[in-house]
Amino acid sequence: MKIIVTEKIADKGIEVLKQAKDVQVDVRFDIERAELLKIIPEYDAIVVRSVTKINEEFYQHATNLKVVGRAGNGVDNIDVEGATKRGIIAVNTPESNIVSAAEHSIGLLLSSARNITMAHERITSKVWDRNGLKGSELLGKTVGIIGLGRIGGLVATRLKAFDMKIIAYDPYIGEARFQKYGAERCGTLDELLAKADFITVHTPKTEETFNMISDEQFKKVKKGVRVVNCARGGIINEDALAKALKAGIVGSAGIDVLVDEPNPTSPLIGMDHCVLTPHIGADTVEAQDNVGKTIAEEVLAALRGEIVPNAVNLPTLQPQELGVMKNYLQLGEFLGKIYYQLEKEAIDKVEIIYQGLDKIETSMLSRAILKGLFQPILKERVNYVNALLTAEARGVDVIESINKTADKHQNLIKLNICSAEKIFTVSGTVFDKTEIRILEIDGYKFDLTPTPFMLVAKNEDKPGMIGQIGTLLGASKVNIATMQVSRAEDSAMMFMTVDSNVNKATLDLLRGLEGIIKVDLVRL
Repeated sequence: MKIIVTEKIADKGIEVLKQAKDVQVDVRFDIERAELLKIIPEYDAIVVRSVTKINEEFYQHATNLKVVGRAGNGVDNIDVEGATKRGIIAVNTPESNIVSAAEHSIGLLLSSARNITMAHERITSKVWDRNGLKGSELLGKTVGIIGLGRIGGLVATRLKAFDMKIIAYDPYIGEARFQKYGAERCGTLDELLAKADFITVHTPKTEETFNMISDEQFKKVKKGVRVVNCARGGIINEDALAKALKAGIVGSAGIDVLVDEPNPTSPLIGMDHCVLTPHIGADTVEAQDNVGKTIAEEVLAALRGEIVPNAVNLPTLQPQELGVMKNYLQLGEFLGKIYYQLEKEAIDKVEIIYQGLDKIETSMLSRAILKGLFQPILKERVNYVNALLTAEARGVDVIESINKTADKHQNLIKLNICSAEKIFTVSGTVFDKTEIRILEIDGYKFDLTPTPFMLVAKNEDKPGMIGQIGTLLGASKVNIATMQVSRAEDSAMMFMTVDSNVNKATLDLLRGLEGIIKVDLVRL
């Protein structure tokens, strides 16, 4: 597999890629756009930062691409929807530089609150003048955090040590997270603006958050409020902030990000009581090493078909969750793969029932099931990224339900796969967190461990059927590893794990045996 790196990442990241024996790495920091589009069909993955545009034009050329790696927190330069449609995994490194960003936010807050840069400029000019430099203590003040995600949470933790009161506004975060950080929840942005002595922003830049704080919002703040933006340029309108600073509505500002960066044209430049830095929130030795190593490891993992915790177009999973979910993901994919290898009817609906799995991130399990379901019949790439879109495109309704009450099997995944003719059922579990078992197929009960090759035979329930099948398979040099038989009314189903593939000629012979209703090979 081939990986191209088009923008500077830490040397440690390049080392991780080059040490991988199953990939070829090309480092082309200064490659022109035209040249990149010409050669990108050769590559399975690309690593970028913020300059290379991964857009529709790029995807039209990148016909072999499987992974886009963004060395950093945002994905402003990546068309994530375009990647998802094509089953391309987009990954970034949101955890790698969060400590640096949080610390820089607090540094800007302190520097602006105490007029440190203004004082520094005076003393370096050999002027000893403290007029206009009176600052503000943090003790007992209220800090309003907009966005209580990864970085917002770290900022809250650290500002608690200053004995500040923490309030936060984030409509997409559950109550448990507010409790975790001891933050009072503000139901609206206006409520936070009215209460906060300090405001710090930690949200992504979206249509919803662009110009989130502008002229109207500055009319609602406490006079003398101090403002910090270490997130994305444009969340706080710079013209509105400049006017508020001049009017004394805002006492000071610390800004690391500008809307037109890297072009230094902001009205904030040169203003008193405004500390500006050139987007260096994540620019520490530790952060850049972490970013480089993490993006390299994630791109390699994605190429190898492993679940990546920081895939942008997949549900977010923590590393500890992956360990718990690994076998359930495999079980889900196995259950999905069974249907089209036994049935031919087009599907209208898939009902996924999770029993006793209410503490697991089931959205990823559902993707694994759909990935397994469609892989046997589609030539297009079907993976965790585009599995839901594949179902939607084929007109398949996906219904997920969670039943906290378990039966004799503590944890169970059951599928009701509905076609116009019938409802096909299949279920399975994981014993002792490691042993994957299939428990039922189309109404027949089993308890077996799946293998790469399995024969499923439905037959009349009469003497001699097992012997016929065993004899024929033996003559065909197919070794049966295990066999289970399940009965229902006047028919039975034999489920056999075999050591090797079974060719078409042997399957045809099996199907021709007297009393055999159907025989299919299931490959996992």
